[in-house]
This record gives sequence, structure tokens and C-alpha cells, in this order.
Amino acid sequence: MITHYFKTLKDSELKVLDTVRTGVWTHVVTPTGDELAEIVGEYGLDVAIIADIQDFFEVPRMEKSKSATYFFTRYPFDEKDEDSDTAPLLIVMGESFVVTIAQREVPQLAPFISGKNEIQTTQKAKFFIQIMSAITKSYENELIVLRKQVQGDRGRLRNIGNSDIVRLVNYEHTLNDIISSMVPTNVWLQQVTTGNYMQLFNEDVELMEDLMIANSQLVDSARSVLKTIQNIRAATEAILTNKLNTTIRTLTILTIILTIPTIIASLYGMNVPLPLSGNPLAFWMILVLIAITVISVITIFKKSKWL
Repeated sequence: MITHYFKTLKDSELKVLDTVRTGVWTHVVTPTGDELAEIVGEYGLDVAIIADIQDFFEVPRMEKSKSATYFFTRYPFDEKDEDSDTAPLLIVMGESFVVTIAQREVPQLAPFISGKNEIQTTQKAKFFIQIMSAITKSYENELIVLRKQVQGDRGRLRNIGNSDIVRLVNYEHTLNDIISSMVPTNVWLQQVTTGNYMQLFNEDVELMEDLMIANSQLVDSARSVLKTIQNIRAATEAILTNKLNTTIRTLTILTIILTIPTIIASLYGMNVPLPLSGNPLAFWMILVLIAITVISVITIFKKSKWL
């Protein structure tokens, strides 16, 4: 679906246009081949670069072709069909237009469309920074939730079960997606501030620098949470291994202790002449022998700190 939006400083609300004009923002969601061809023809875009947005796992990068600059980034998205926690977004900055193309709905753009967040489509650089800031903010919110959940798992380390371990693995997957999306994005943001990719005023440069700092802090925080998860998993593995060793040792000790009376009882259960076979106190003497032997073995195990 293709929608054209337009708003200047003088306008009170975002307008939806039927045709393109200077300063327009064209937003394309789940585009068909014909819709992509229409956008390419309308704005004179590079067909090969535009086609890359159809790859759901397209990595963040920046390319410049003719008079337009193409920014591939990724935003947090609860994807059900693909093994990913992010979705691709292409932002095309032209001389007189901004085009955004996405395979899925972009929740981060909804406040702009609804008018909740003020934008002017004619101020392309500022609008671009607002889009990227909204994506960064959504990553920050997701990271806050993940950090709280991980800290909760850390607080009950000794009671973590299989379902908790699976959840921690999913957290790792999400954090790796965040890092793999934000690191290359921050690289091309740095290139934007130093290269001739779009017109930036002094205020825009400061906003870009703040955005890069926020992205770097976000990556550091994600790596910190990821490290915490790895420590939890390592500690859990150590605890489970220790519990298993303790269980095996206990079963081994019980087996040894129970084997002694079993052997003695088996010997005196044979139908052949045996010592004490004619003694009326033989049964009690054998019980005493078994008790002494078992107590001796238990004493040895305690001195060896096996019990």
C-alpha cells in the first residue's frame, strides 16, 4: 500500500495526498512488485537497491545512487513467520522527497501518521532523525523489559528449570538481533554526519550526534544484558552439574552400604554347611556383624567427606 503524506510548518495536521509533490513523504507497506515499480518510476530510484527491501533479513547499510541516498535499517518487530525479532525498513532521502518502504507495519511511524508526534515532511533531515530516534527509543523500551526479566531470573538462580533456560535462549536471540541491527546502523549514521549525503544544519548535526550516542549506549547495554544471561546460563549449568554429581555420589554410597548386608545375607542363605549354622544365636550374631560392617563403612565415608 502506498500513501503520500505532506505537512509544512504552516499546516496544523498531516495531509494525505493523491499525487506526489515537493516535500512529500511517501510511505509504502507490504509493497507488491507493481507498487515498487510505481515508486521507482515516480521518483527515478535505483531498481536494484529498491529490490533489496524484499529480503526480510536485509542488513542495515547505506548506499547513494544518483541524487538519492538509501538507508537500510531494522526496527523491533514481533515477527511470527520469520526467525527474527526485527524487520527491515528502507528510508530513501531524495532532493525533494522522503520514501519509507517496509515489508511489515512499522509501529514506530504510527505516532507520526496519527499526529501524536509533530513532524514536517518538508524538513527532510529533521524528519529522518525523528524516524531513527523513534526506532532507537523502541529498542530502549524493549531492552528495559528484557533487563528486568533477566534480573528476575538471576534472583532465582537455583530454581531455574528447562522452560527458563529456553526463555533465556530466546532473550539471547533478541539481544543479538538488537546488536546486529544497531551496530551497522550507527556506522552509517557516522558517515552521514561526515559525508555529503543530506543537507544538515548545525541543529541537525547535534541531534545526529545525540542519536549516535544513544545508539552506542544501547549497544553497550544490550551487550551487558547478554553477558548477564551468559553468566546465568553458566552458573545454572554448574549448579545442575553439581546437583547431578551429588545425586550420583549419594546413590553410589547407598549402593555400597546396601551391598554389604546383601552379600552376607546371600552367603548365609546358601543350602550348605556354614559357620554358626548350629548356633541358636546365629541370626542375631549375623545381624550384629552386618550392623558393625555398615557403621564402619559409613564412618569411613564421613571421614573421607563423602557424606
